[in-house]
Amino acid sequence: MPVAVAVLMVLGCTRGQQEPEVAQPDPALVQTAAGTLRGLIAEDHRFFAGIPYGASPVGHLRWKSPEPALNWDGVRDARHLGPRCIQDLAGDLELGRHTDEDCLNLNIWTPASDLDSEPPRLRPVMVWIHGGSFVNGSGGVYDARRLAARGDIVVVTINYRLGVLGFLAHPALGPPGDVGNYGLADQQAALQWVRDNIAQFGGDPANVTVAGESAGGMSVCDHLVAPGSQGLFDAAIIQSAPCQAQAALPVAQTRSVDYGAEVGCAELESAAACLRALPVGRLQKPLWFYNIGDDELIGPVTGTATLPVDPVTGFAEGRAARVPVMIGTTRDEFTLFVALEYLRKGKSYSASDYPGLLAATFGDDAAAVAEQYPLADFDSVPLAYSTAVTDGAFACVGDRIADSLARDDAAVYSYEFNDRGAPTPDPLRTLPFPVGASHSLDLRYLFDVGGAPPFDPAQQKLSDQMIDYWAQFVTNGAPRADGQPDWPDVGAVDRVMSLQPDGSRMIADFAQMHRCQFWAGLQ
Repeated sequence: MPVAVAVLMVLGCTRGQQEPEVAQPDPALVQTAAGTLRGLIAEDHRFFAGIPYGASPVGHLRWKSPEPALNWDGVRDARHLGPRCIQDLAGDLELGRHTDEDCLNLNIWTPASDLDSEPPRLRPVMVWIHGGSFVNGSGGVYDARRLAARGDIVVVTINYRLGVLGFLAHPALGPPGDVGNYGLADQQAALQWVRDNIAQFGGDPANVTVAGESAGGMSVCDHLVAPGSQGLFDAAIIQSAPCQAQAALPVAQTRSVDYGAEVGCAELESAAACLRALPVGRLQKPLWFYNIGDDELIGPVTGTATLPVDPVTGFAEGRAARVPVMIGTTRDEFTLFVALEYLRKGKSYSASDYPGLLAATFGDDAAAVAEQYPLADFDSVPLAYSTAVTDGAFACVGDRIADSLARDDAAVYSYEFNDRGAPTPDPLRTLPFPVGASHSLDLRYLFDVGGAPPFDPAQQKLSDQMIDYWAQFVTNGAPRADGQPDWPDVGAVDRVMSLQPDGSRMIADFAQMHRCQFWAGLQ
């Protein structure tokens, strides 16, 4: 055989034996149960936005539990945030970004894709529930790219129905005891969607942590005792949540009936049809179920099919899901709410106002609170009042919840965010009193929420540390991170992690600092 022919034959055989090229998956494309999505790809993360997890809750679906999202054909653009839920624009923090009744959507941040790994690596998942007194906010506020990338976790932020559309408990809207809590049902539907779809984004459906702050943290408390939430998460994070601020069904129903009459739907027999026929603009007026001083909120309704027991009682009775829990508050929670009254309504409190503030907030206990928090011990009325409410409504409630959950043999980790020089939005720097480590200022240490000066080096270090702790809790059910101070559970003598820019450490005097023995005596 001629040499040239032989060479050609060998080459031909070699080529025939080569492995065909396999097309690599496009990390921007994800197939969900409802259809294909196209997201955004960055160097260290992926982002998918405005993903529907429920059908549009309009018309006959207004004030109903959410239905599954409709399927779509082709590739859906998931590179832009979806609409926010209808809300009270008087306290709007998002400068009027689009709102709509068709708002049941969520956002997903993942670390950079490694879809070509074999087998594909599934990462732990954190589902974040936003705050806003159940009347404001959206999942789109919380840019989680750094949390996802540094923490090596998948982060989901959700929208859920707010205000009247989310929590109206009018008895005409459903069977007895099965009204209200539509926003809570939305959250459950989002958790179900995560269970069914998150593996397609590289998330582990068998390792999901539900987390939230303020109203979102209250929601987490509710999910810990709500029958319909069981099995949908494996750990929980409760941040700055007055979980006792829940309305019982009789109160919520009475106020809901009064609201219906105010908007022109007074007849009980026709109220449901009347309310569902109203233009949505008629339903933006807030309805309040609960007050903490001048701060008002609506929200989940207890004594219902969805939420049979208020969570604080449920925890004390051992009725919480047996999952690891991280729970904490900020050092100066209530200064934010006093600040907002000053900025929005011009309320400037004098010494003569102090007894009335305490009476409105603490009722028959006002005199005892005044003796425990005398004005002479503080630089101003706002600081005296804020300290009392911080201790009584946030810090000591959280401490009591931690004890209750720990008695159920679940691992519980407690913290206090204590950067009293945390960056604040411009308006908060114009106040005649310092806000310190107020409600919500810890969020920018986990998320990019903008609107404030940048961190100094010590604060940046604290932010990195908090992301490491939170991510490790999401991953392993314990906030123990390499290179960071050890964080034992609440069974330890030093039971609370104090998160500070000059060095985080465990402290043993949290209860004494916040006078929790005094507050326990008022129960």
